[in-house]
Amino acid sequence: MSEAVWVGSLGGLLKTAGLFVATAVAEIVGCYLPWLWLKQGGSAWLLLPAAASLVAFVWLLTLHPAAAGRVYAAYGGVYVAVAMVWLWLVDGLRPTAWEWAGVAVCLCGMAIIALAPRPV
Repeated sequence: MSEAVWVGSLGGLLKTAGLFVATAVAEIVGCYLPWLWLKQGGSAWLLLPAAASLVAFVWLLTLHPAAAGRVYAAYGGVYVAVAMVWLWLVDGLRPTAWEWAGVAVCLCGMAIIALAPRPV
């Protein structure tokens, strides 16, 4: 699949967005569980699902047909958005308007990277 059809259609856009969200959740869980162990006195057994989650994160990144660097750059914007939702739902802290503005800027950058026309 050429990079020109990385997103392509509405279906492709939704698939790409869903894949990015799943990837972000896998990465955040993979980092959050060791944080619980180190900072909150959680069980060292949390490291096993954390490792599995990070393996899933890496595997999910490989499912994109575009060049790895482009995928990582675009993924970063989605990661920021998912991290803010995590802050709200898991940490119980409502993001500020400034944080949401930052998310919007990141998602605009992600859209420019993901949706830019490219030669076939």
